[in-house]
Amino acid sequence: MKETYYSVDQIAQLLSIHPKTVQRYIREGRINAVKLGKSWRVSGHDLSRFTEGTTASDKPAMLTEEHLSARISAVVDLEAGGRERAIQILNAVNALMNAKPYGEGECTVHSQILEPEMLVRITLWGELIPVSVILQSLRAYSG
Repeated sequence: MKETYYSVDQIAQLLSIHPKTVQRYIREGRINAVKLGKSWRVSGHDLSRFTEGTTASDKPAMLTEEHLSARISAVVDLEAGGRERAIQILNAVNALMNAKPYGEGECTVHSQILEPEMLVRITLWGELIPVSVILQSLRAYSG
């Protein structure tokens, strides 16, 4: 069965409220939404849950991996041994971020080459699963 998704403007029109109110509800977690590019999309199921009074912030009785919400930050310094290897590591990290092998989940990566020490410094912040997948992938470049 194909899921229907609604934009902020469509929801505002359906509920006769201002689009900024819909955006605020999304930001507050009252409406579950996914971000596609610069715009938000809400599934028909999540819109129904919102209109029926069960919001995205309602917590299930039993915590499962699907509902686990945790943020993690990490700073990783990898010895590159040379500029070419440092660029190879940075390209691998960028490829991971673009491919999203961990599925959905928020993750931010900042990286830099520290020339005098010939280190690659990678700073990660985000949800537990995407950060842990990237950290595991970086093991291939350590030692």
